[in-house]
Amino acid sequence: MRASRVLRKLRAGETVSCFKMNLSEPRVAEIAGLSGFDCVWADQEHIGLDWSTLAACVWASKSQDTDLLVRVPRGSYSDYVRPLEMDATGIMVPHIMGLEDARKVVEMTRFHPVGRRPIDGGNADGAYTAMDFNAYLDEANRERFVIFQIEDPEPLEDLEAIAALDGYDMLFFGPGDFSQGIGAPGRWDHPKLLETRRRVAEVARKYGKFAGTVGGPGNLGDLVAMGYQFVSVGADVVGLTRYCQELANAFGSSAAARSSSYLENQNAE
Repeated sequence: MRASRVLRKLRAGETVSCFKMNLSEPRVAEIAGLSGFDCVWADQEHIGLDWSTLAACVWASKSQDTDLLVRVPRGSYSDYVRPLEMDATGIMVPHIMGLEDARKVVEMTRFHPVGRRPIDGGNADGAYTAMDFNAYLDEANRERFVIFQIEDPEPLEDLEAIAALDGYDMLFFGPGDFSQGIGAPGRWDHPKLLETRRRVAEVARKYGKFAGTVGGPGNLGDLVAMGYQFVSVGADVVGLTRYCQELANAFGSSAAARSSSYLENQNAE
């Protein structure tokens, strides 16, 4: 089983870079890997990413020794384990709402002795039955990561108990839905949001978990200083949209300049 680049760097105390895919295009994963990102985040919660496309994203990221993280939809155990069986390196479960919710996810996504994830072994992560059975269980528990997304106020009462739970690797703070949950959508400077962002990082580290969140070049240093080792710093749609806007604006400016020059010449005549 391919060892996780994300876990290797996190366990060594290093900071991990992540790039989010919103487009259903495996070449995005390959480009991000070629560019040097440690991890690519594919999304099945909000985006219509079918299984064939996801399989291609796994192959593309592995070709560059880049980890693939899949944010799964909330559903049955099959929704959680299928990306892992396709050999995605990790999954992120959104909207963890409390301690019991977290326990159930661990039970469904980790093999014995940690949980009771359903066993197949005949898929890509088990080398299509070529791996030794017990080695498969052990390596899957050790080299595949599970992330709990904290993006609501409801689980905060259980946050320390969730952080102390065995069987997962990271608490990931999601500011977008959290801002909505506290009745302040889009207010990134809201005191409750800022306090919770700090608290998630502190509690994660207190209980031996890693801390992850979203950010950008402007606040990356602050997030790392706060204790976040895993930061998703951009997305394909952001880059493409800005590039298209830049080109369209340049075209518009050029056209306006030509029109102005034409009018000036007409007036001069």
